[in-house]
This record gives sequence, structure tokens and C-alpha cells, in this order.
Amino acid sequence: GDAELVIRSTSGTQEWKFQPGEGAGAAATFSADSAWAGMTIAPTRAVAQANTRARRPNQNNVMLVNLANGEKTTINKIRRFAFSGEAGGWVALHRYGATSATGAGPAVPAPGGPPVPPPPGGATGGATPPRDTAPRGTDLILRDLKAGSELIIGNVSEWGFNKNGRYLAMVIDAADQIGNGIQIRDMQTGVITPLETSTSFYERMSWTEEGDAIIFFKGKDDRQYRERLFGIVGYKGFDKGQPVRVAYDPMEDKSLPADMGISSNRSPQWTEARDAFIFGIAKLTKTPAPAGGRGAGTGVPAAGTDSGRSGGASAGPDETPAPRPNLVIWHYKDPRLQTQQQVQEASDRALNYVTMYRTDEKKLVRLADEEVPSVAVNARTRWAIATVTAPYELDANLNGQRFMDIYAVDTKTGQRKVVRKHLRWGNGASPDGAKYLFYENQHFYVFDAETGTERNITLGIPTSFVDTEDDHNIVDPPTGTLGWTSDNAYVLLSDNWDIWKVPVAAGQQAVNLTVNGKKDKIRYLTRVRTDLQERGADMSRRQIFSVFGEMTKKSGYGALEPNTTGLKMLLWDDAQIGALTKAEKADVWTYRRETPTEAPAYYVTDASLANGRKFVDTSAEAAPYLWTSGVQLLTYSNNHPDPKKRQMLQASLYLPANYEKGKTYPMVVYIYELQTQGHNTFGRPTANGFSRQAYTSNGYAVLMPDIRYYVNDPGMSAVWALEPAVDAAVKAGVADPKRVGLHGHSWGGYQTAFTITQSRKFAAAIAGAPLTDMISMYSIIYKNSGGTNGAIFEASQGRFTTGPWDNWQAYTRNSPVAFAKNVTTPLMILHNDQDGAVDFTQGMEYFNTLRRLNKPVVLLEYPGENHGLAKPENQQDYTERMKEFFDHYLKDAASPDWLEYGVPRLKMQEHIDQRLKARADREKAKNPPTPAPGSRGGGGGR
Repeated sequence: GDAELVIRSTSGTQEWKFQPGEGAGAAATFSADSAWAGMTIAPTRAVAQANTRARRPNQNNVMLVNLANGEKTTINKIRRFAFSGEAGGWVALHRYGATSATGAGPAVPAPGGPPVPPPPGGATGGATPPRDTAPRGTDLILRDLKAGSELIIGNVSEWGFNKNGRYLAMVIDAADQIGNGIQIRDMQTGVITPLETSTSFYERMSWTEEGDAIIFFKGKDDRQYRERLFGIVGYKGFDKGQPVRVAYDPMEDKSLPADMGISSNRSPQWTEARDAFIFGIAKLTKTPAPAGGRGAGTGVPAAGTDSGRSGGASAGPDETPAPRPNLVIWHYKDPRLQTQQQVQEASDRALNYVTMYRTDEKKLVRLADEEVPSVAVNARTRWAIATVTAPYELDANLNGQRFMDIYAVDTKTGQRKVVRKHLRWGNGASPDGAKYLFYENQHFYVFDAETGTERNITLGIPTSFVDTEDDHNIVDPPTGTLGWTSDNAYVLLSDNWDIWKVPVAAGQQAVNLTVNGKKDKIRYLTRVRTDLQERGADMSRRQIFSVFGEMTKKSGYGALEPNTTGLKMLLWDDAQIGALTKAEKADVWTYRRETPTEAPAYYVTDASLANGRKFVDTSAEAAPYLWTSGVQLLTYSNNHPDPKKRQMLQASLYLPANYEKGKTYPMVVYIYELQTQGHNTFGRPTANGFSRQAYTSNGYAVLMPDIRYYVNDPGMSAVWALEPAVDAAVKAGVADPKRVGLHGHSWGGYQTAFTITQSRKFAAAIAGAPLTDMISMYSIIYKNSGGTNGAIFEASQGRFTTGPWDNWQAYTRNSPVAFAKNVTTPLMILHNDQDGAVDFTQGMEYFNTLRRLNKPVVLLEYPGENHGLAKPENQQDYTERMKEFFDHYLKDAASPDWLEYGVPRLKMQEHIDQRLKARADREKAKNPPTPAPGSRGGGGGR
């Protein structure tokens, strides 16, 4: 819906509020000098819908705010804006083209970011997709923020300020390529200097991070190829005032295969040393012969040709194309299913091989190729890391056990060194790129690319880095890593409790930095990055870590001073504390704090994190509503039939609003694996699924328990966990044992559907998108990804050790449909026909089985919806029906007709109309219209 954006002072009470419309994002951009803020203003929902109906484009505006006095300036029809780097004083605003809609303009990935996929039906290779030659340039407005004056530069398609804001670079893309090129504006003098001018096309321009060099594609169309043919041009030395031009033209390079060209699906980069270009290459696609001369000379296939494939016969000018079969061939040797290939088609088309051109040696160095297609290049380092998954891809997609071969690649020579073959757990390279961390056979290793040697760095450390808490079907998975230190000499490893500084070189001892984690059941989790430009943890400076009490659910932050062990707790409270952020240029820190009874608030403080001052408080929004009276943390054991295998578990029991001690209440149990990590969250209400607040607000207790799993028994694991959880809530004197409901969605929906076949503790249950037949589900397509569920069942949530053929009893004893005859609990199922995660047939199989057995079951289907509900009207409808269902079975409310009798298809629209009218009448009764001034409406106007 339509948002509200607030800019508030961290040092005072000053604030401004804005209405940025729908979809604009709740964020503002600040100028580097903190003098200005800018935000995108999107159309409101009503305006956007009206534009869509009238086939008008939805276009954004930009609002600029002077933070000294709050003065606001709106500039209309702006698709992108940016302040002028560190220098400040200017803002650039790029207008839409004549027919552009929201977000229009060329899609340009950030340097080093993911490629932008070409349009459907593009080339089968990964080089530049075909495009028309219409000019992309539109007006760029340069606004002097202090004076308010504006300068308009026409035909600009891409642009950007360098880091210090001294220079603005612009790509000119005009009609008939007249005046195309790259221009640089000196923001101090106002002088515009052309770097390049020609009838070529210029694309993917970007500055280096430091702002001392620029790089871009320079291309032309060739009727022989579908793709645009690009070269690369770079200028370096802007920091010295005399930029030097360096270029690479693949047409002049005989070392580049003749059938390959530069791909626009990867943005070009400079290396940090400014001695090489980094870019991608891919196969070019020949243009099919034009039919009857149409399309000749355009470089684009003629109309009616099969633009997605090269080769093949074309129909003559007077011939009708022969009918073509519509076919997909599925083969057991395919590494990926056809559906998975379809889902990943865009990325397959965008495939390119990262390459370097070393400008000093004028030498092309291929880093990736068909054999080793994936290479992660760091522009700062000599060594790159290559990952090869092809030999293991088929098995990985079958059983979820994913392996890879890892190589270290010398970017100067292209030489590869094997790091490890058939590796399951790779981690990451050191900041200098010369070392690589990986895990194998219960230990971490470091490979040194310079020497080609490796070392077991965790051997002899008095702790284990095997994640014994992971209950999936995985052999000895590792605990977490927190990255490298900035000097490349250590890695920071977690044993799930403490953080260890582990030396890479021999002759030093690992150090437990946090000391008391395992002893006191405190988890030291993540390191807070206060410098976003850092390259590893600088242990000569104070480090901040997030902290969580496993048994208490307390949270906060602690500080580790240089050359010490043991953290000093800076923030540590029985609350949910997070989002710690430091200002880039000041000792100003903010964090968020909330509890189940205290709405989220933001606090501002200094580096001590002490005496935080609340400067954002959302409690006023919550004040008019009943919420909850608090939360209790329950601890108990599950009831696995083997006492030796039982585990201690916890659950969060949220009390109803206005709770009276000694009184019992109806209770809804909401499940999905582990829940108590969110024990102290306030929790905003939601209409997209279960909302605990909607129930505690209306006289229910809500129990959210943890479930620990046993291999080959995912369903039974839930039963063993849930029954004692309910008993604990009853024992606490809160829950009425005869009025307990159960609800879960997806995996939680499966466990809801299964639990009611084994337990009679629940008076009603709602299962959202449930898996119900584990045997048939194993091989059903997971449409959202295109794969099957087999890999999920064997290596992820399913927690089975094999497929059904070798584990028939386990799959059967954990399938809801196998025990449907045991169900006595009334059940409501949500399942949608376009569910791409849990196929619609799973919900229907269970529904029809229960229906055949004359069990009380209702299924809600919202046609066209996927795994969850996206349409607000459907979300609201489901929320209301869920509550009506639970109110009937847990509160003895009258059963609504739709639940008691169902609704015939011919009366469905009438039924929905009646509900909408009743809802509108209720809203009207709650919020009667205000009489117009001077009217004599009810009450005589008093």
C-alpha cells in the first residue's frame, strides 16, 4: 500500500514526513555532506491503478529536502537521481523518455554484480542480445542545490559521479548515433570535455570505486551477428588530472576465438592496480538468412524466423513455414530437469566466461572457459577462485549432496592450481586472495595459492567445529565462519558458542576470543561491520559482536578490545536487540529494541552503546490495540520413545491481552521448526498467513515451540515435540487443554497435517500448503525452482537418508495420507492451484482421502496464487476465515454457513459479495462518516 517516509534527527526532535506512494521503498538518500536528502516519490496505489486502466505509464518524481530548514522541492518524471559524491553541492536527475514507464531505461548491473538477463527469445549464446537502434538518451538535469539553478544536458543514456564528486561522466546516445560518445563534466569549473566521440554505441559505463578511472563498452552492429560487437575502453589517471586512454579491440586480437565476442551480460571492470580489464566473453550467434530481404542489414533476424536458434532452413518469400512440432525431451542423463532449465533459462543465456586483458602486456588471459566456467575474480588480487560443479550436478539435483572442484587461478597467466576435488564445503579467499579456506572431514583447511600447499588449521584445538546441532541428513557439517582478519594471518571460526581466532601459519595457538560461550550457553553470532570498505577484520581495533542467550533469549552486543579475550557486554537485555549501525563519518550509533509488549524503538548513542536515547518510537501506532500481556519461556523434554534420545526443548507462550492469572484460555499452536529465537520480538500483525497478534489480541494464548528432528522421522519428530509442548502450556496454567488449535504453513503445514493423525490433543487445525504424501511428493516438480523434491528430502528439510525405494516404511509412517483414518480433528487446508513449492495435488490428495473417510475437512483455494497469498484481498479473506474457523472450534462461536455447509459454485460470487458487504457495513459502523459543517445529521450537530 501507500507508504509514509519519515526523516528524523538523531540529535534533536526535528522531523519531516512524506508520502512516497506505493513501491517506492521506505528509504531516503542523503548527500555526502548531510545537507540534503532525496527520495523517489511513486504514484499512489489509486493513481497507479488509474494509469494502468488508462494505459498511461506510471512515472516517479523526486523530492529534495534541505535538511537545514525542511524546504522541499519536487522534480517530476525522474527515473533516477544521485547526489554528486563527496564534494556535494549538486544533484543529477535523469528524466524518462517519451514513452518510458516506471523503472524504464537500460538495465545496467553494478560492477561485479550479477548479470542482467537478456529478453526472452534472445541468443543461445551469452554475448550481447540483439536490440533496436532507437536512441536511449534522455534529458539529464544538473541542479545546483544551493542556488536552485538547473542545467539540462540532452541525449544522456548513462551517467555517474566519481567518488569525490569532481567529475560527472555521461554517455551520449542520440538519434542516428550523431554525437554519440562519452563526456566528462568538471563540476568545479563547469567545463564539459568529450572523452570519445563517434557513431558507435557506448554502454555499461562505470567509475572505479576510488573514482580515478572509468571504463565502458564501445560497440557497433554487424549484420552477420545477432549481438552487438563490443570493444572496451578505459581511462585512468583522473586523480592526476591527465587521464590516459587504454583500449581493447577483440577484432584485432587473434588469440580470441573467432566465434566469440565480448558479452554485455557482465559489466567491465578495472583491476585495482589499473593494469588490466576484467570482462566476459561468449559465443556469437550468426544471423539467420533474411526472408525475402526483410531485416537485411539490421543485424536482427527477419520477422517470422526462429530468433532463438541459429541455423535451420528459412521459408522463401512466397512459402508458408511448415508446421513445427511442439516438443520437450526429458532424458535421465540430463543434469537438470527440463523444468529447471526453463526456470534458469535467462541465466543460461547470459552465460559468459570471465577474461582479463592485461593492458601493459597487451595480453588476453582467459580465466574461465567451458571446462571451468565459473571464476570469482577480485579486482584487488592476483589470485581468483574457480568452482566446477558439472561433474556432480546430476547427483546433486537428485539427492541434494552438492560437491565441487575448487581451483586457484593466477590472473596474470591463467594457470590453475587444484585446491580440492570433490569438496562439499568451500568458504572463501583471504583479503589478498592468496589463500582459500575450506572444510573437510571435521576440520578447516587453508590452501596457499602461492606455494600450492595446504594446512589443517583446526587440528589440536580443544573444541569441535562440527555442527552437531544440525539435524539434517548431512555428515559432519561445519559450524560457522566469521571471515578473515585484514592481515590475512587468521580466520575467525565459531564452534556454535564461542569465536576462535585461528592462525593460518604453523607455530601459533588458536585463541578463544569470547571465552564463556559454551560454559554459559551464550552464542556469539556475527561481527558488526562498522566500516563497509573494510577488507577483513582489523583486530588492532575494537570489534563488536552480536550476542544471544540460548536458554534465556536475551540479546545484545559485546565489544572485544585489541589484544584481549572476553567480551565486555555493551548491550545485554531480556529483549530483541538488533540493527546496530554506525554513521560513516561520526561517532553516532543506532540500534533497535523491542519486546513482546514494547513496540520497536530505535535508540541513538555513541561507541559505548550506553545510555541510548529513544528517538524513534512506534508504540503510538500500537497503543489503540490490545496486544499481549507478555510471554513465558517454557522448558521441557520431548517424548521420543527412547528416553536416551530425548532432548530438552523450549517454547514461547504468548499470553492473551488482559490476561488473568489462574484463568485458562483457548490456545493456538503455531509451528515451523525452531521458533524461540524470536521469543522477544514484538511482531507486527500480518495478513499473509498466521499472525500471533491477531489471536492474542482476541483472547487466545499462542504457543510457538521448537521442534528438533530425528533422521527418517520428520513427522514423528513433530509429534514427539508438540504433545509435551502443549502439556507444558497446560501445566503453566494458561492453556485450556480442551481448546487447543494447531496451525502451520508449508513444512509447518505438513507437520500439522501429520500430527493430527497421531494426536488427539488438538480441537482444530489449519494446514497451509501441506505436504501430505511423502512418497509421491518425493518426485513431484518443485515448480518455483524447476527441480524435484528428492534433493530436499534427502539433504534438507525432509531428513530422509535415501529415496522411498530403500526406505518405504519411514516414508509411509511419516505420510499424513497413510494415517488419515485416524484423524478426528476438524481440519482446514489452504492450497492454491499455482503453488510452485508444494504441488496442489498434495493438498487435494489429503482432502479427498479425508472426504472419502467422512472426516470434517474444508479446503480453501485461491486460484492463480502461488505458495503464499500475494493479493491483499485474498490475504484478508483467508485471515478472516482462519479466525472464524478457530473461533467456532475453540470458542464455541456459531459456525458460519461456508464452514458448516460449503458453498455451491453457482452461488460463490453471491457468497463473496455478501461477505464484502458485511465487512463494509462493519467498517462503516465503526467509523461513521463525519457530518458536513452546518448539517443537521444525527444529534443535531452537537
